[in-house]
Order: sequence, then C-alpha cells, then structure tokens
Amino acid sequence: MQSSIMNSSKPLSRRRDFLRAAAAGAMALASMPARSQAAKRPNILFFIADDWGRNHASYFGAKWINTPAFDRVAREGVVFSNCFTSNPKCCPSRATILMGRNTWQTKETVNHGSIFPNEFAVYPDVLEKAGYFVGLTGKGWGPGDFTSTGWPHNPAGKEYQKRTLKPPYQGISSRDYAGNFGDFLAERPANTPFCFWMGPTEPHRVYEQGSGLRAGKNLADVTVPKYWPDNKAIRSDLLDYALEVEWVDRHLGLALRKLEEIGELDNTLIVVTSDHGMPFPRVKGQIYEDAFHITMAARWGSQVKAGRMVDDFINFRDLAPTFCEVAGVPVAPTMTGKSFLDVLKSPKSGIVDPSRDVMLIGKERHDLGRPNDWGYPVRAIRTRDFLYVRNYHPERWPAGNPETGYRNVDASPTKDFLLNSFDEYYRLSFGKRPAEELYHVSEDPECLRNLAEDLQFAQTKRELQDRMNRMLREEADPRALGHEEYFETIRYTSGRKHAYDTWLKNSVP
Repeated sequence: MQSSIMNSSKPLSRRRDFLRAAAAGAMALASMPARSQAAKRPNILFFIADDWGRNHASYFGAKWINTPAFDRVAREGVVFSNCFTSNPKCCPSRATILMGRNTWQTKETVNHGSIFPNEFAVYPDVLEKAGYFVGLTGKGWGPGDFTSTGWPHNPAGKEYQKRTLKPPYQGISSRDYAGNFGDFLAERPANTPFCFWMGPTEPHRVYEQGSGLRAGKNLADVTVPKYWPDNKAIRSDLLDYALEVEWVDRHLGLALRKLEEIGELDNTLIVVTSDHGMPFPRVKGQIYEDAFHITMAARWGSQVKAGRMVDDFINFRDLAPTFCEVAGVPVAPTMTGKSFLDVLKSPKSGIVDPSRDVMLIGKERHDLGRPNDWGYPVRAIRTRDFLYVRNYHPERWPAGNPETGYRNVDASPTKDFLLNSFDEYYRLSFGKRPAEELYHVSEDPECLRNLAEDLQFAQTKRELQDRMNRMLREEADPRALGHEEYFETIRYTSGRKHAYDTWLKNSVP
C-alpha cells in the first residue's frame, strides 16, 4: 500500500525535526526573565469525562443532572455547540485528541484496544519539549498498549494517581482526581507553565443500580431519547448515570477552586468535554448524533469573552494544534487538525468562521474480532443540516452478532430491557442497517427517519457522498483509497486477541 498514512519513515523524520525545533524554542524561552516567560505562556487544563452525553448538564436545562462547575465554565467562557469526535469510542477518540489527526489517520488506534504508534507527535510531548510541566490523572489514552511501541508513560502525560478516597457509590472510582491534580501542581517548578490532562473514569459503567433514586432523584425529571421506550427501568438507569456525571462535575469544581487558590485560574485555558456519548445502546460506538456530537466548553479569563455560544464545527483533532498555538509552540507537521484559537478568542457568537461547516466520522472494528463478529466499518459526513452514513458491510451486525451472544454495548438495565423486546426499539439499537443512511439532523437529531431512499433527497445524498469520498481520499483514508485490507491487519492487545489471531491466520494470505 502506498498511502501516506502507512509510510512511517517520513512522519518519524518530521517528528524528529519538529522536536529538535521545539527543544531549541524551549531553550530560548528558558533564557527569558521568569516573570515575562510566565506572563506569555498560559497553563492548559484539559478536563475529559468518560462517556458523558451531549448537553447532559444543568446549564442546558437538564433538570435531572446538577453540574454547577461545568455551568460556571460555560457562563464564564464559551460553549461550542458543534464539537465532534471522528470516532465515538474511548481509545480512538482519545488518540485523535492527542495526535491531532482524524481516526483513519492514526494507524492502529483507529480500533479500540490497540497499540499506540510512535511516529506521530502528541501535544503533551510537544509542550513538554517546549518547557511545559506535563501530567495526567485518571484515564489518559486507552484502553490499549503504549509501552511496546516505546512510550515511557501514557501519551497523555506522566501519571499522578496516588491519592484515593472512598467513593459514595459502587462503580465510582476511588481515585481522587482533584487531589492528584493538587499533587501535580505542588511538584511544578516555579515560573513554569503546566499542561494537565484530568480524565475521570466516570460516567463510564458500571453503576450501582438504583443509586439515583436512593439519592433522591426524580424519575419524572428525566428526558428519555425517542429511540428507547419510556419506562421506569430506563429512567432509573439514566438517574444512576446522572449521579456519576455529578461526581465528575464535583472534581471539576475542586480543580477550579485549586486554581483560584494559587492565583492561576485566569491564566489557565480550561477545556471541558467528553470522549464520546453516554454508555447506552445506540449511542456509544455508533455513528449517530448522540454518539459523536460532544459537549465542550472553554474558559480562559479575560482572553475569552464570557457567555458566548459558538456554532462553528470543532473537530477533536483541532484540539492539539489549538493547544500548541496557545502555548506559542510550532504545530507538529503530523497534526492535520486546524487550530480554533481565533474562534475561541473572537468576541462573536453563532458562526465565527463559516468554513467550519463539515465533519467526517468513521469507525472500523472498535472491539475485538471473533467468528461472525468482524466489526462494522462505517464512514459518515455531517453538515449543518444532514448526516450521511455509508455502512460498508450491511450484512454484518453493527452492535454484535446475536448468534454469538456478543453485543458491543456496555451491560445495563437499558440493554437488558431492549434485548428482551424484539421490537422496533430492539432493531434501532441492535438490528442490521442498510448500506446508506441519511438524516435531516437539524430536524431529526435522534436520527430516526432514514431518508436515503427518499427521491426528494436523492441529490442531497449524492452530493454528500461525493464530498465525503473526496475528503477521505485527500486525508489518505486507506478504505477510501481501496486498501480496506489494511484495517484487517491491525492486532489487538487484550482479552479476545487470540481468537482474532486465529481468524487472521486462516483468512489473510
């Protein structure tokens, strides 16, 4: 295969050249007076929840979730109404953030449970080479293997994980994220800017069933998506999820308080988001709006006009180049995203940069292959009004084969109910899908009315398909270039890899 994504020598060379330049820049910055250097280089706190659904915050009017810390960031900063990940699963989404590349450009990390390649620059490494103090707590990149490819620590930074606490409910981690952030700040050398990745593992499952009701939450307050039945079991499941969202928000609040205490709050760019949608059927890992459309807000003192809502499309791969530009260091040449610092600092609301109006999404396997569960490759394009989805193997099961008993959805009361339904709700979450889907997302955000066969939208479908294919070829997507076999060569790193290896040995020449 001749695609540039597969040519590792050039990215390695560019990365070495870039890191030499970054190191030289860091030496120059180090020679400046300490006060001047600190004034010019802001801190960066990237706060990323695990499986937090879009608009699930009290700021957006969700009565069943109370998120005062996120609401503060939103009020005192800017909310991005159109933030997207190119792959709605933990490992590939987080790789996109770190590398600044769309998921089909990240080699092995296009899949869930992969290895992390070493030929692409990651923004924490870039900033550390330029003099930033870098660290993480909670979940960085993962799940997967980064040590076998030579990374000395998680690509998101050196880990600070020592502090623990007693969680209020089962399923919540005992890790004290805010306390570990405090340890990181205590170790920071004087007059040194920091870049910290704060990654709570909530609201990822499992949950303590019924905990939301026992905490005093009200079933009547819950908003149930139309792709599920509205009943007590699902409402209660959503309340359990809400408790974990509130736990995440508590640690965000403690981090904000710590920054205030040390006088660094307004000199810190704080970005709050999630890796993808909530861990429920038809959401996590699926190519529908609630899976890849993400909540994101940012606060940066006087640098950002407060109270704004921006509608520009922000791709997760845009975060890495933005953080580089904020820090005043060169954007790595392997990063294909586009900095949105100009949008962030603009005083405008609504559409700031009209060219930011399209998003590409895709997935390959996600979880591990096993007989009759080969994964479900998809590419999609999202514009302001439409979502076009191309399912390359509609004969396969998008959420796992019921014949093997495996469905790629986290265990939950909602999943159990749907699996026993065998009705339209079951089909929406687990059934096979046509080769093409088209949704008028500005009118149908829950993606319930497939317009792909509607003659009224035939031209729209053709235009979106052509635009998507052209963009994917420009980005050297192996699938768009006719090399889909590449994705079948990627090895897995956990539980079921041996079954996959057996299939690979028997199926690939």
